[in-house]
Amino acid sequence: MMKKSAIEKMPAYFDRYIDLAEDIPVVESLQLSLSELEQAPLEKWLALGENTYAPGKWTIKDILQHFIDTERVFMYRITAIARGDKQKMIPYDEDIFAQHAHANRRSVHDLLEELILIRKATILFFKSCTDEMLLELGNGYNDVQYSPLALGFMLAGHQRWHFRTLSEKYYPLI
Repeated sequence: MMKKSAIEKMPAYFDRYIDLAEDIPVVESLQLSLSELEQAPLEKWLALGENTYAPGKWTIKDILQHFIDTERVFMYRITAIARGDKQKMIPYDEDIFAQHAHANRRSVHDLLEELILIRKATILFFKSCTDEMLLELGNGYNDVQYSPLALGFMLAGHQRWHFRTLSEKYYPLI
C-alpha cells in the first residue's frame, strides 16, 4: 500500500491537511485516525456542550457533523476518480452543509458512532484499491487535480487539523 511520499501531485489547499499525516501507508494513516477517534476525549466534548470560542464558530457537534459530511463528499470524489471518472467535481460548501445539518439536535455519542462507521468503510474502500487506482488524477474545482491517495491522507490530516483547533481554542473553555 502506498505511502504519503508517493503522492505525485500535491493538491493546493489540501496540502495543509496532508502535511499533518505521517509518511506511512494510506490505510495505516486512516486506521491511526480511526484509533484517534475511538480514543477521543469524550468527557471534554460533552463538557463543551454548545460552547464555541467565538461567535459564528461551530460547536463540537457541528465539527463532528463536518467530519461526517467531509468524509462522505470526499469518498464520492475518491471513488469516482479511482473508477476513472474524469469529470470536474463540484465544489463543497461546508458552511451550507453545516447550516442545514442541524447537528446540535443530535448527541455527541451518535455523531461519533456514525463517524467511526464511515471511517471504517473508508478504510475498507482503500484496502480494495490498487496502486494504479490510488494514483489516478481527478479534476477538482478551481482546476485543482488530486488523486485518491492524496485525498486519503487529506481525510486523516483534516481530522488532526480540527483536533488541534479543539485543543487550542475549545478545550480552554472548559
